[in-house]
Amino acid sequence: MTHARRPFAPVVRERIGLLANARVGRARAVQLVARLTALALPRQCALCGMSCVNMSQWPICHACDSTYWNEPRLRCTSCALPLSASRSRGRGVTRYRCGVCASTPPSFDRVLALADYRAPLERLALGLKFHARLAVAREFGQRLARLALDHLEHTDWPDVVAPVPLAGKRLAERGFNQAWEIAKPLARALAIPADVMLMRRTTETAPQSRLDREARQHNVAAAFQVTRRVRGMHVALVDDVMTSGATLQAAAHALKTAGARAVTVFVALRTPKD
Repeated sequence: MTHARRPFAPVVRERIGLLANARVGRARAVQLVARLTALALPRQCALCGMSCVNMSQWPICHACDSTYWNEPRLRCTSCALPLSASRSRGRGVTRYRCGVCASTPPSFDRVLALADYRAPLERLALGLKFHARLAVAREFGQRLARLALDHLEHTDWPDVVAPVPLAGKRLAERGFNQAWEIAKPLARALAIPADVMLMRRTTETAPQSRLDREARQHNVAAAFQVTRRVRGMHVALVDDVMTSGATLQAAAHALKTAGARAVTVFVALRTPKD
């Protein structure tokens, strides 16, 4: 008696399918173990270094969060520069501008910032930028969304969220754009589109941190090009840190030149003084 052989091709496809399913199953099991381990084992606070089991996904502990992060701060409503109470007294704090913005309004309409760029909070931005701690970016984006709900009118809600683009060489070296990693959760929380290709850098500029204020302005004066239609739109422009504001000023100027109706800047940390 002879046995009919199964066609070769279907057998191979079946075995490949079984192997693929097994690999997917193993990958999912590894992911599940990693998630359970992250929940069960203590996590180290990015600021104080203490370990805590109940830290959730935010990379700092509750004690540091209340001590360093949730700090009430009076800020210029145009550039988010921290202001003293004496300078804002009697002026209507909600619409008060610093002296520079009052005399020379920037291209962006306002800046929303979570906190000052200072010790020890700068560790969060540095950990994100240079050590790919993307959990920090997710938390930045979600907190910026809550800030938007508190400060922006729903009648003038942003139409699109866009990151400040990195130069191609720097993006290749780093492997990611920290501004885009913040922009994505911000856009999801606000239920508006995010577009990583809305703008591009046209020149390879020197790192801003190495330059003084005047050199920063010249360094990025014509560094950006708008690649999508933005006429009549309100653009939410995202970056991790704002120091002199030269980069954001140049990007906002490019957006306004392309016809954007308004530009609101979202930054995680704002340098108190340049």
